[in-house]
Amino acid sequence: MSDIKKKLQEDIASISWQEILPHAKRDAVVVINEQLDLLEVAEAIALDETSLVSNWIAEKLIAKPSNAQLTEWNSNPQAEFTAAIVQPFVIIQPIN
Repeated sequence: MSDIKKKLQEDIASISWQEILPHAKRDAVVVINEQLDLLEVAEAIALDETSLVSNWIAEKLIAKPSNAQLTEWNSNPQAEFTAAIVQPFVIIQPIN
């Protein structure tokens, strides 16, 4: 396991929307589809694996939060997410 992957794995945490909100306000949140592995996406972004990340974006598997998602989560600030920080982004995956 690479050092970056190990560090990211240690930093993955469950947090509420309320804790993510300040990052959303500065447009730094990336939502990933439940089909993807959060650690894999975080590592790809950290290592600047442009082609892999571009494919996920094209397939709509990773994106900025939609207005509908923001509305839903703002009305439920206790909604839980798994999150990783890859500066300057906070990568989140909703916990269902």
